[in-house]
Amino acid sequence: AAQAASKPNMLVIMGDDIGYGNISAYNQGMLGYNTPNIDRIAQEGALFTAYYAQQSCTAGRSTFITGQMPIRTGLTKVGLPGAEQGLQPQDITMATALKDMGYATGQFGKNHLGDK
Repeated sequence: AAQAASKPNMLVIMGDDIGYGNISAYNQGMLGYNTPNIDRIAQEGALFTAYYAQQSCTAGRSTFITGQMPIRTGLTKVGLPGAEQGLQPQDITMATALKDMGYATGQFGKNHLGDK
């Protein structure tokens, strides 16, 4: 337990159709949005301001989870159930790498990473 406590906690919130300025921790009150719970988490952690977007939520999620460009995973757009595209057993994900480092991992909400 003491060893696990020495690792920093990580929480990533990935939302669809939300802009940089929609989070009050980033917009400094300029746009009128108020997100106090996210702001509190941000004050205790780190804010990231450099990133790349993808053309679809599926492509963005697969890039973040695997570190691979969407063309490599085939996840360039939202797929249909049973489609061949999707993460494959040999794909290394962020969760795989973090588990190897002793982290417990989880993903909640939308997936769109394939049925396999």
